[in-house]
Amino acid sequence: MPKVAKDIKQVAVIGAGVMGAGIAAHIANSGTSVLLLDIVPEGAKNRNAVAEGAVAKMLKTDPAPFMSKRVAKLITCGNIEDDLDKIAKCDWVIEAVIERLDIKQDLYRKIDAVRAKGSVVSSNTSTIPLATLIDGMDESFAQDFIITHFFNPPRYMRLLELVGSGVTRDCVIDAVADFADRKLGKTCVTCHDEPGFIANRLGVYWIQAAMVEAMDRKLTVEEADSVIGRPFGIPKTGVFGLMDLVGLDLMPHVQSSMAGLLDKSDPFHAIYRESELVSKLIADGYTGRKGKGGFYRLNREGGEKVKESVDLQTGEFAKSEKARLGSVRAAGKDPRKMMEASDKGGQYGRAVMGKTLAYAAFIAETAANSIVDVDDAMKLGYAWKTGPFELIDAIGVDALISILEEDGVEVPALLKKAAGKSFYKVEDGDLYYLGFDGDYAKVTRPDGVILLEDIKRKSERVAGNRAASLWDIGDGVACLEFHTKMNALDADVLGAIKTSIRTVKKQFKAMVIYNEGSNFSAGANLGLALFAANIAAWPEIENLVETGQETYKALKYSPFPVVGAPSGLALGGGCEVLLHCDAVQAHGETYIGLVEPGVGLIPAWGGCKEMIRRWAENPKFVKGPMAASAKAFEIISVATVAKSAMEAKENLFFREGDGITMNRNRLLADAKERALSMVEGYEAPEEFTYRLPGESARVAFEMAVDGFHRLGKATDYDRVVAGELAKVLAGGDTDVTEELSEDEMLELEREGFMRLVRNEGTMARVEHMLLTGKPLRN
Repeated sequence: MPKVAKDIKQVAVIGAGVMGAGIAAHIANSGTSVLLLDIVPEGAKNRNAVAEGAVAKMLKTDPAPFMSKRVAKLITCGNIEDDLDKIAKCDWVIEAVIERLDIKQDLYRKIDAVRAKGSVVSSNTSTIPLATLIDGMDESFAQDFIITHFFNPPRYMRLLELVGSGVTRDCVIDAVADFADRKLGKTCVTCHDEPGFIANRLGVYWIQAAMVEAMDRKLTVEEADSVIGRPFGIPKTGVFGLMDLVGLDLMPHVQSSMAGLLDKSDPFHAIYRESELVSKLIADGYTGRKGKGGFYRLNREGGEKVKESVDLQTGEFAKSEKARLGSVRAAGKDPRKMMEASDKGGQYGRAVMGKTLAYAAFIAETAANSIVDVDDAMKLGYAWKTGPFELIDAIGVDALISILEEDGVEVPALLKKAAGKSFYKVEDGDLYYLGFDGDYAKVTRPDGVILLEDIKRKSERVAGNRAASLWDIGDGVACLEFHTKMNALDADVLGAIKTSIRTVKKQFKAMVIYNEGSNFSAGANLGLALFAANIAAWPEIENLVETGQETYKALKYSPFPVVGAPSGLALGGGCEVLLHCDAVQAHGETYIGLVEPGVGLIPAWGGCKEMIRRWAENPKFVKGPMAASAKAFEIISVATVAKSAMEAKENLFFREGDGITMNRNRLLADAKERALSMVEGYEAPEEFTYRLPGESARVAFEMAVDGFHRLGKATDYDRVVAGELAKVLAGGDTDVTEELSEDEMLELEREGFMRLVRNEGTMARVEHMLLTGKPLRN
């Protein structure tokens, strides 16, 4: 009987290169045991050296493949010669070896001889068709074999492309898709067995078109990246920055492979040509960020790092100059304006994206099951904010057809089919897409997925203002959504929280705090704080601090359960929101911390008191008045940021019982379910009484910082900020015989904050952060 997803309890990954090791690490992130195998190095004393070396390297890699270093122990290292028989205990075997058909098929025969009956075998290939991989293999093997194309880095890229053959059992695809969805957090897109599948087929074409057009039109790399960026909802790396990130040495191999696999009638051949410049850069060691640099590099001049870029015509490096194209400024985030601009930026954008969007329409029917899959593939595999067919709608189908006709680009049949219409439409609050048959079909979500964007199309908000909104998500649960820039917190957000507490108390059972932006909240609005400080509006600043304290306290002690559901950044005040929730259901990729010391401040919306409480109440932590304060000081003073939800638990930003959702699309549903589970018999938490060590602790904390200062690890102003933090965490003038209430702790936070905000050193840090996005080490 074929296994199903719930039975995937152990996985084997064969091939411990960058991709194979990264896949193994992410499977370990899910709590699943992994067997990682590779070859035995010639003459090696340690026969497992390749796999063990890969794990050791990943433990030092940044960004980290592991969500917590602790999960590395779930990986068992071995080698193919001695340990291949161990895959008999594995439910899924992933092959990630070199892209050579003979090597892969030889390995498949060995795998088939020892694997468990009904276990899944998959390849991570990105270039070899599945039909070729299984050619000559037994039918029983072919029935259990699929392609699972992960994107690099496997932990962070949310796309997983799945390819089956005509003989693949449906349950095999279903088993892997369910496991990858729920345990690995992937959006699985089923692709046809076409070269490059979906994302790389279109992505490689896009990169090739962008590179060729930039060289032919004599643009700088900065100009090209500025055009193929924000106006089209593409990350600011653009194309040349993306090639540096992925690796220049990878691109010629992938492009030549595509050229060899695609039919001669494919439009890819019209734009494909080998680049002498890229070959020279690779030969000189410029393989991208993993090497000395690529199209961009950092050059040290007089002890300073100077960003340089290569001249696409001469191949020489020079200081990077910011692109100043009027078309890019005028277009903003409007792709149609960018393509209609008459300057060289507009002409470049029109040429690259016109051809790319036409190619998306050209490949869609043969590579994918729907245009939705094509859009998902590019959004999740290449980090486009808007998929190609969504982009076509933003430009206008008829407008794009006119552009292509004017530029002599053949208009694909699918695009002609959409003439006079759009690829997506909304009817009665439901989203529909244009099918390949010319009829519209409803966009459906998998079971267990609730998206706020769907709810917002079908309903009016219950309450809110310009900064936040309250939505009814069903079953008596409300959802509070922040929607400022980076979901920064200000007086309007605090007002919306207060309003939501009153509204939920009257009309709902529970509340979830969640949004579908890139970040939960980047913290308080520093720009407003700097403005207020520059005009010496100290009473207004103190009033905002006090309002935040009152609001967060009201949230904590509201008469209904509140569940925080963060994803992305949850910093400063955003972290403090979550510290005041009854429970947290976090996306695995949540990056959380009390980072106020980085801008010369201390947490003042209850962050200090909540961190002390959490460590004091933790049954696994040392008891006594000093221990909890010392741990909170250790975490906050250096602006610790947990780089995953797992790390957040280790630092007690999240509690042991808080949940982690791996799939971002399942986060709201999981948070709602968590909130409903807390409704019956709910009682607000009791207020906490603090017994803190006082002066002796403050002195000890400051001495520790002085030690770091002498070693050059803390700056002069770090000492000032740490001194104020030490006063709060020590409890001010208290001693262990006295008790402090939460309100008294909040008063200590507020007083310390106000002393710092009046200091020029703090204002310098705030201003520097706003200008550069980086902390000032003053």
